[in-house]
Amino acid sequence: MSPSSRSQGRLAVAAPGKPTASVGAAQPLARSPTVLLLVDVVNPFDFPEAPRLEPAARTAARAIARLKDRLARSGALTVDANDNYGRWRSDFRDILDGCHRRGGTAAEIARRLAPTEHDLVILKPRHSAFFATPLDLILGQVHARRLVIAGYAADICVQLTAMDASLRGFELWVPGDCTAAESPREKAEALDYMRRVLKADTRTAARRRELD
Repeated sequence: MSPSSRSQGRLAVAAPGKPTASVGAAQPLARSPTVLLLVDVVNPFDFPEAPRLEPAARTAARAIARLKDRLARSGALTVDANDNYGRWRSDFRDILDGCHRRGGTAAEIARRLAPTEHDLVILKPRHSAFFATPLDLILGQVHARRLVIAGYAADICVQLTAMDASLRGFELWVPGDCTAAESPREKAEALDYMRRVLKADTRTAARRRELD
């Protein structure tokens, strides 16, 4: 070991260099203080309870589409967080294609709410969109302060995502008309919990005209 490799008795380790090969131009994310987080809206509806959820999900999808358009015009980022349904070798395109092939409610909502080129998409292995996903990193990079959470189901994935968002200190809006559950009672109880405990605004998108 040469003297030049020592620094006060410790090994001198050079910082790793940047790759010289071009792998595409970086596209930094623009600031978005408000982020629309869509939870499981691209959904195959292939579980036993799906027939109970589908009518409410179709209605909510129309409200979500209107809200997404409003937020996009204000410059807000949309992030789609979708379950990977245990398919570890799949990606979002596989899920979207599967919904189109399935037809019915799955295809109808997939056509209405498919991500645009401006949206970001993440796959989640469990109920919350924060668990084992890059969502925290994305929200930090865009300097998000407010999350608008919409999707299915209000009493499961939406609620658990809202709980994790509350723990992180985000201001929350969970518009009631942009969520769905398997029954009106289950949806009402979930929205009541998020309003009381998480201090979320649960006014409908139709009622809340201001976005800030």
